[in-house]
Amino acid sequence: MSLSKKMLRDIKINKTQFIAIFLMAFIGIFAYSGIYGEYYGLVQTSNEFYDQTNIADGWIYNTDFDDSTLDKVSGFSTQAERQEVVQSVADMENQPDIKLHFTEKGKISKFYTTDGEDFNVRDESGVWLDKRFADARELHVGDNITLEFDNITITKEIKGLGYSPEYVFQVSPSSLTPDFNQMGFAYLSYKAYPENLEYNTLLVKYDASDDEFTKKLDDSIDYQSFTKKEDHLSVSKFADEMAQHKMIGDVFPIVFVLVTFLTLLTTMNRIIAHQRTQIGILKAVGFTDKSIILHYISLGFWPVLAGAILGLITGPMIIPQMFYPTMTSSYSMPSWHPGFDMSFVYIAVLMVVMSVLVTYLSCRRISKENPANTLRPKAPNTSSKSFIEKSRFWNSLSFNLRWNWRDARRNKFRALMAIVGVMGCVALLIAAFGMNDSMAELKSWEYDDISHYESKLLLSSEANPLELYYILNETNGSFIMQQSMEIKTDGGEDTVTLLVTNNTDLISYTDSDRNQIDIDEGDVSISKKLADRFNLTIGDEVRWHIVGDDEWVSSKIGQIHAEPISQGLIMSPDTLEDQGLDFTPTNILTNDSFGENFQSIKSVTSIDKMEESWNQMTTAVMMMVYVVTFVAVALAILVLYNLTILSFTEMEREIATLKVLGFKTKVLRKLLLTQNVIFTSIGFVLGIPIGFYFMTLMLDAAGDSLYYIPTLTLGNILLSAIITFAISIGVNLLFSDKISDLNMVEALKDVE
Repeated sequence: MSLSKKMLRDIKINKTQFIAIFLMAFIGIFAYSGIYGEYYGLVQTSNEFYDQTNIADGWIYNTDFDDSTLDKVSGFSTQAERQEVVQSVADMENQPDIKLHFTEKGKISKFYTTDGEDFNVRDESGVWLDKRFADARELHVGDNITLEFDNITITKEIKGLGYSPEYVFQVSPSSLTPDFNQMGFAYLSYKAYPENLEYNTLLVKYDASDDEFTKKLDDSIDYQSFTKKEDHLSVSKFADEMAQHKMIGDVFPIVFVLVTFLTLLTTMNRIIAHQRTQIGILKAVGFTDKSIILHYISLGFWPVLAGAILGLITGPMIIPQMFYPTMTSSYSMPSWHPGFDMSFVYIAVLMVVMSVLVTYLSCRRISKENPANTLRPKAPNTSSKSFIEKSRFWNSLSFNLRWNWRDARRNKFRALMAIVGVMGCVALLIAAFGMNDSMAELKSWEYDDISHYESKLLLSSEANPLELYYILNETNGSFIMQQSMEIKTDGGEDTVTLLVTNNTDLISYTDSDRNQIDIDEGDVSISKKLADRFNLTIGDEVRWHIVGDDEWVSSKIGQIHAEPISQGLIMSPDTLEDQGLDFTPTNILTNDSFGENFQSIKSVTSIDKMEESWNQMTTAVMMMVYVVTFVAVALAILVLYNLTILSFTEMEREIATLKVLGFKTKVLRKLLLTQNVIFTSIGFVLGIPIGFYFMTLMLDAAGDSLYYIPTLTLGNILLSAIITFAISIGVNLLFSDKISDLNMVEALKDVE
């Protein structure tokens, strides 16, 4: 028989094991290339979009940038152009907010047109509108839209629809995810502005570092604030999203590949050890060591190669597509596509090379033996008595435990592989379920412990005060002021949230342990995550201003609160007015299910809708949890299945001996089950802290807006235990019949 025919016969006889090898290679590469393909897709797609639109390196804000100021900034920047950015209200149902950009050149942070004409800076009759808003409102190219701002009304023809690099993510005033029906943006020519234009935004491109540019800026002009690209809300939010996906790509797929390799190692060793006699026969009839080694290398090579190639192709095709529907609900870009990186190929090649190396090392040991020795069954491993075996405690142990202890000591590598394999799978399960638990805790914290209202009413900027107070009295509600603010400290700067509330029972304040606290009158409280990020403590001062307001104020931190969803400052209306700022309500909170129609109310959001918004915001992470859980379970099955086969193969002679001595099949099954449960238990216990560490890495990469507290619940541990031990016991039961059908003559051949 030729070796090629033998290879086909070996594959047929051991098809279950080779399918397992193929599946492990496939799942490992599928998960690695798929999860990383989704991450690299986000990076490459966003970078392409930013490059095509020439996104600004920075935004300078002031009340007016005249020609002299523009010339000064142009002197130390590579590009500079001015815009007048104003908030307008569209003349439509519910009066949606549209941010207008009257641009002078349209060369920096360009409007990306997908429908209609390209943006024309000389066209004073047209408007280029946010495509997401237009789709939500069923607006098309050629329609007219009326916009009101600063007591000015303009009507323009929609000349184009598209996207902007400044609005990949938009902040919604009424939900955690963008409400494209209620907000959008538009680009217009500077000629479309009906009065004298005073530019309030200066977009710049520069080659210097951010610090160097800021220093030159400070020395050259007076301005209100400067935001570098990394701190721009849209850019930073999408960067946080990508960072979280990268962390998943850094942690989970590597575990998949490592567990796959370790299991592959044990599987190939088992197959070669099981065919020891066949190798001796081949050597005896004249086959060279080289041809025998190549034969067994091919057994490991082809399944791993096929699995790696299939995983390499299907991973980037399937996994990213699972995330795009949820990603597009929160982020806006003209195209989404998977990415590719040569590391995918390198990992696949590494797995194939390692399978070849593992098989070679296993064959090499046998090839050094002469045919006569190879024809004999391999002598069982031996070990000296351990300290435990010499102690009195040893005699108190049952035969089951003593037998398994000695078997594990004789086969240390197999025991180690079993423990490591289970440990890796448990770590993935703990991390995945921990992410789910942590998100559930955040949701409960926000909507059970902090928010006690039923409806949140968004007020119109042109609200009638009398109508507002009527609504307030009718609903027994409370005014709040919730606005974006820019904060500066020695540790950096960021755009966060300002919350100004009366003393109301509709909102509670909490510490990091979710215990309710009071914010004293006169105190400015900062969220703990923001305080930790900027290394701030009680008594430190911060500078801040409301976005859109020119006036900067300094405040001393009086308290620190913990907020899971929104980071920033909290104070009372009197405290705000002590800072020299006016309390301007933006919302009414009420315990009523508000459904009436008032012109002063732009929109009404129920607490149920907010929870739906939270679920939508976390859908991408939940999808990752599902993917990781599925792959972890699949790997656990394959790992334990292969290790059980290995255990049974290595213990065939011992089991046959025990049967001859009168041990019943039921007792022998218990021996194998005990060993499986012991190894699984050790791997499970060791996997818990590793899983918690993985979960902590994931939560730390969640971005600056969410305050995750890593949560390892008893339910997480129990669910992971149920899955792990159910797989372990289930796989063990599959081998019950093998004990009954054991070939006693073959297994009891003596080692001569």
